[in-house]
Amino acid sequence: MRLEGKTAIVTGGASGFGAGIVRRFHAEGARVLIADLNEEMAQELSDELGEGVETMRVNVADGADVQAMADRAQTLWGQIDILVNNAGVTHLPAAMEDISEEDFDRVIAVNVKSVYLTARSIVPLMKERGTGAILNVASTAGVSPRPRLSWYNASKGWMNNATKGMAVELAPAGVRVNALNPVAGETPLLKSFMGEDTPEMRAKFLSTIPLGRFSTPEDMGNAALYLCSDEASMITGVCMEVDGGRCI
Repeated sequence: MRLEGKTAIVTGGASGFGAGIVRRFHAEGARVLIADLNEEMAQELSDELGEGVETMRVNVADGADVQAMADRAQTLWGQIDILVNNAGVTHLPAAMEDISEEDFDRVIAVNVKSVYLTARSIVPLMKERGTGAILNVASTAGVSPRPRLSWYNASKGWMNNATKGMAVELAPAGVRVNALNPVAGETPLLKSFMGEDTPEMRAKFLSTIPLGRFSTPEDMGNAALYLCSDEASMITGVCMEVDGGRCI
């Protein structure tokens, strides 16, 4: 029960890596708020896990929604110990000049602006208590960019840089900020990264990962648990690669 007595918000927590993090946090004693646009999937996960899990429909790119999320957590628990900025989107693989302005704006809104919005609403609460852990879910695309995912790569590189900047600024206030950089995994976004989900395309992706498999929600849950637990009390500003060696 490494998170007993802790409270956590996980954005995009209804599926994929987010759901893996929610499951691990809940198993270790945390009370968790799943913030996701997909209310049905969020409720299914909440029903599966039972007591201690709440759900809320949240558009992380909307300031009013994010503030309502923070207010809901404060009303439920009176404190927010952990924030996981996991919600993310990508554009389909294409030449950088061919990505539509609409897709570009969506990637920046969800992957970049959301981190600003959650910080605006939740950092002051953590500062007031003198404690807190923030985890940003970035990507190996932000460390070692793949071609044809240009603006997605850039958004995740931004997230890694933001993590370090946040960590330096918030350390004196007792708030730790870290990031995870997973390689592509068995999530709803996998097909979008690859362009098409075929055995040939999977084999091509897997050939770039020394350990020979994709990241799993369980991998992410385990790494997130460590970085957000008191065991990592001396760790801040780390962008941990959970990638089977892809970035070596």
